[in-house]
Amino acid sequence: MKIAFIIQRYGTEILGGSEYHCRLIAERLAQRHQVEVLTTCARDYITWQNEYPEAPDRIRGVTVRRFPNARTRDLASFNRYSDWIFSNPHTEADEMEWLQQQGPWCPALLDYLQQHHASYDALIFFTYLYAPTVLGLKVAPSRSILVPTAHDEPAIRLSIYKEVFSLPAAIAYNTEAERRFLTTQFSVHAVSEETVGCGVDLPQHHAYPRHSPGAGDATEGDVEAPPAGEAQDRRQFRSHLTSRGAMFRRRHRLHGPFVLYGGRIEKGKGCEELIEYFSTYVGEGGDASLVLMGVKLMPLPEERFINFAGLLSDTERGQALEAATVVVVPSPYESLSLLALEAFSVGTPVLANARSEVLVDHCLTSNAGLFYADRHEFVECLSLLVSDERLRAALGQNGRDYVRKSYRWDVILSKYDRMMGRLAKR
Repeated sequence: MKIAFIIQRYGTEILGGSEYHCRLIAERLAQRHQVEVLTTCARDYITWQNEYPEAPDRIRGVTVRRFPNARTRDLASFNRYSDWIFSNPHTEADEMEWLQQQGPWCPALLDYLQQHHASYDALIFFTYLYAPTVLGLKVAPSRSILVPTAHDEPAIRLSIYKEVFSLPAAIAYNTEAERRFLTTQFSVHAVSEETVGCGVDLPQHHAYPRHSPGAGDATEGDVEAPPAGEAQDRRQFRSHLTSRGAMFRRRHRLHGPFVLYGGRIEKGKGCEELIEYFSTYVGEGGDASLVLMGVKLMPLPEERFINFAGLLSDTERGQALEAATVVVVPSPYESLSLLALEAFSVGTPVLANARSEVLVDHCLTSNAGLFYADRHEFVECLSLLVSDERLRAALGQNGRDYVRKSYRWDVILSKYDRMMGRLAKR
């Protein structure tokens, strides 16, 4: 099949969010289909400024076609307009103005889709929120699949989104929690609906659970146990140079337990609250440090317990997840949380924000993490996880079992193939 993904921005430098999710799916489907991505020239979602060149590109087996945005975003002006439209009576024209101000506003992408949609067997739109999806779904709804990546937020109450969820022939939900929310809020007419999510690789290069120092402690299905003599040699020479996450710890001079967050570092992702809660944890005697990896979009206080690791490569990101004592997911708004799933995949327990139904579902279903509703619960849960190694090991193994059962790539890709097959038959 020939498939087009439509997404607001796309690139290997964009780690996290629906863009990262889209790239992972596109790269895997490209191994069995002809895949193209239609996107904008923007790298930065704050301004949507054109930074990537317009020329077609080839990225990890995927053809990427970029189109220039016709305007940039003035965030302060947009925020003022949002405050008004979310709290006052308004018209459909007001909502379209809001959509333009939000960005990305890319008529060239929509023109290309209008002219060439018939050459694709399926159009897969990522994220309900932005104009490429809102307007692009109208082009060929009978061959369109929507991956909403939706959660309860003020924008989703706007009238323009009623049509967004009624148009596509297929919807790929991230979780059952997202599916419940959307099907109660909107009139969905899709002929094919699947709860899909995203695949996660299970790393094979370290033994699990992590608490055991021996190389022969690998669990079934993770790594093959070495011969007895080789296992003895590994035990003798297993050191700080070969232990899980050692490279990341050395590179960032981390000693002792640390809590890891990965993604956009901004207030909207819960990072401001996370730092406040973590300060209370330290003030009450907690001895872990907080490591933040990703793009910094807010100022960070100069505290000895905060370590800013910056934007990491895929390889170093994996090393960081392995090295962490706990991975924290502080966002109250999640439709899937690849951060949580990646932490589960490497056997690292998660501490999640209880205001996200998706995160609570992950923790309860997997039995691989704890969740907090306020500052006191955050401190108590984190103190327990840092101090109890046996608990961390048990949660870590549960997390890997959860990913193996529900988020294997073969399971995810078969669901996409099934949806596209149904559309083709129509």
